Amino acid sequence: MRWQKLGRLFVPDGSVDWMRSHASVPTAVPLGGDEFRVYFSSRDGEGRSHVGFVDVDIRAARWTGTISEHPVLAPGPVGRFDHSGTMLSWITRQDGLDHFYYIGWNRAIEVPFRNSLGLLVRDPAGRMPDRRLPGPVLDRSPVDPCFVASACVLVEDGLWRMWYLSCVEWEKHGGQLRHKYHIKYAESADGVWWRRDGRVCIDFADDGEYAISRPSVVRDADGYHMWYSYRGSKYRIGYAFSKDGLVWTRRDSDAGLSVTPGDWDGDMTEYPFVFDHGGHRWMLYNGDGYGQTGFGLAVLERD
Repeated sequence: MRWQKLGRLFVPDGSVDWMRSHASVPTAVPLGGDEFRVYFSSRDGEGRSHVGFVDVDIRAARWTGTISEHPVLAPGPVGRFDHSGTMLSWITRQDGLDHFYYIGWNRAIEVPFRNSLGLLVRDPAGRMPDRRLPGPVLDRSPVDPCFVASACVLVEDGLWRMWYLSCVEWEKHGGQLRHKYHIKYAESADGVWWRRDGRVCIDFADDGEYAISRPSVVRDADGYHMWYSYRGSKYRIGYAFSKDGLVWTRRDSDAGLSVTPGDWDGDMTEYPFVFDHGGHRWMLYNGDGYGQTGFGLAVLERD
């Protein structure tokens, strides 16, 4: 496959207190026509992540000028799993409600941080107030010993299916601690209580690879397609295929999108979000600096 880059859509200008820098992990929901609301995670002056949004016109590949005045998700109260920051990972619409799965950040002592997954339920029609669960829906466990983070959640015939980041160890590298994480799988009957047995979906390709994150899964008639970030030295966007969503074959050379030297994504590409609209397949993604240079858009080319 080949993706045609349509350019960068948005990068914060630093004028908003809770949005000083970064537009990381873009996630889109349709508003009607070609307009989409793209949620992303930004950082305040203290480096804490908040979730906001901008509206974009997908066909025109441009930001419409609409931006959230206040964060949709801000850091939680002292002592909670998300006190040090919130970072949106996925939005699942089910039974008329939007389920915002997000990463909660805690600063740590022996290691730099610890992550877990939280849930905010919103009614896009405004019929009921937001319901933000006070604790995580997925945290470290016997099969996820260090932390869990970015997830993709699909609902199929009443079964909630999650592909998520699982950190398995912190290792010494160059005199510093470095996390090591890959992609695992979980299931749920309601999107809140999850079953997991440690099934690995996307594993490390070699000893030099240490980070696989932000899975984005699309189901087609032929099976499941996943785009994700992976890195040894620099993040790149990878691709894998599965017939059942459980057993995956990595085909990173088929991902079809890489860096553009000298541009905003000249050093790295990461955090893909893939979706279909108007007979085309689109990808939102980040470039250099883990979202510090904003997010861009690409469309899948047809043969």
